[in-house]
Amino acid sequence: MKGLLATVLYVSLGAAQVMAADHPGRETIEKNGYKGPETCEECHPGTAKNFLNTVHWKHASKVTNVDNLDPKQEYGMKNRIYTFCNGNDIVNNLKATPKNEKGKSKLTGCNTCHPGDHLCDVGSCGTKAEAAVDCLICHSSEYDYSKRKPYTNEKGQVVMSQDRSTKAALAIGKPSVKNCMTCHETAGGGYLIKRGFAFNAENDVHAAKKMVCVDCHKTKDHKIPTGFDPNNWANDGVRLNCSGCHGEKPHKDADFNRHVARIACQTCHIPTTGGAYSKDFTKWTKLPDGFYEPTTLQKDPNKLKPVYAWYNQTVKNEPHFIGPKGSRKDKNSKIYPFKVYQAKAYYNKLNGQLLSMDFAPPMATGDTLAGVASAAKTLGIKKYEPVPGWQTIYFANSHLVTKTKALTCENCHAPNGVLDFKQLGYSGKEVQKLTSPTIYFDKAVQKQKEKEEW
Repeated sequence: MKGLLATVLYVSLGAAQVMAADHPGRETIEKNGYKGPETCEECHPGTAKNFLNTVHWKHASKVTNVDNLDPKQEYGMKNRIYTFCNGNDIVNNLKATPKNEKGKSKLTGCNTCHPGDHLCDVGSCGTKAEAAVDCLICHSSEYDYSKRKPYTNEKGQVVMSQDRSTKAALAIGKPSVKNCMTCHETAGGGYLIKRGFAFNAENDVHAAKKMVCVDCHKTKDHKIPTGFDPNNWANDGVRLNCSGCHGEKPHKDADFNRHVARIACQTCHIPTTGGAYSKDFTKWTKLPDGFYEPTTLQKDPNKLKPVYAWYNQTVKNEPHFIGPKGSRKDKNSKIYPFKVYQAKAYYNKLNGQLLSMDFAPPMATGDTLAGVASAAKTLGIKKYEPVPGWQTIYFANSHLVTKTKALTCENCHAPNGVLDFKQLGYSGKEVQKLTSPTIYFDKAVQKQKEKEEW
């Protein structure tokens, strides 16, 4: 996988988070330079230590809404195995690949994207952990991302460098869209692969209003609110949803507001998706530089149509399926849109469980089974028999929000509408009623006369 930065470190620089030119301590930084978190902690003591307990540092947390997990254990990219990455931080820590056919090796691993310098565990740990936090990566508008890369230190260890320049330190302020999306747009191995959304004025109404990520993901003590994506398990224990800003009656139209009880806002306002929709980890594609990457099928933002399902914010988790639980009869369920992702990887024929893969061997040679063997050795798995198999994962649609292109009555209630009412649990008679123009005809005529957008 490409070693691309894909994590966000929100180190609070004061409740007001004023702009760089006005931030206290400027003269001190100009005089003494920037020395990492210890410079920030002259005014914000304890901040780095607190950050070590967040998901962005640990990449794991206890998870309460997913089936078949141990409630006493923490889960996340640190230790989880699923077929978007087919590996985790443990088996794909920073390392050098074997040499490819051109005699070249490169430093790679999931932890090129994660916080800290990685001298142990997911980030750094022990007494050096606090000093390894990269405060500026989220708070500097002048951060030079080319300076954040893996390198081999004097002890032969592969570690991550950071931009700790005075220039970057003097440009601190509220995290911008670039601070967040430099990381999150490249998650999963490349540009717009994992989530497939571009947060810009062309693709999201919030971006068009010049909002930034932290306007919705309002952070306190480095705890970043998230939604309930069936695929995204680790969390900081704080959640967000559309009603937090828009309320339970977001429309002027009472008919639309009645839908809110059982239809998620995303269903109408995020009618498209994008990114990778399938991968094959058993067969890697050779690149011009002689290295390999998993064979991937991908679409641009807004080029894929979602699948709709009932979701009560609990997750079915099985070796071959990760997705929403819920039903029409469950009053806690709403209809949500999802990107369906399917991938082929190796399972252990002896127990049916998905096997992890160390990417270094196949990245250099294309030998996928060598990657499985290396991961099994790291994880202490002695008995296994790899067989290929497919896994289906439902990704939540949470971005690419539109107002002008939102679904309207005829999009859902026509006989060929986007909602499969039968699959969603409605009877034949109910489907006939729900797909009749009677439901929306008069309203549509009036809108047509007014030449209004829905």
